[in-house]
Amino acid sequence: MLGLSPWELMIVFLAILLLFGAKRLPEIGGSLGKGIREFKDSITGLEGEVGGEISGSTDTSVPQAPPREPAEKAGSADTQ
Repeated sequence: MLGLSPWELMIVFLAILLLFGAKRLPEIGGSLGKGIREFKDSITGLEGEVGGEISGSTDTSVPQAPPREPAEKAGSADTQ
């Protein structure tokens, strides 16, 4: 994992506890959890959009342009 022993993890946790205090730690954990959850949701949404494009889904939000008619020759209109 990180290569930290249990004693090193305990020292890091105590340092964080001293810096932020016991009352702020649950708030920090909650906001960190929300951020991670939103990040996962956005990644999942992007994977769904990209997966639809790869599989050839015809459900696109960009309207398709109508086919162009062949251009007439400039000289043929004047000769009639």
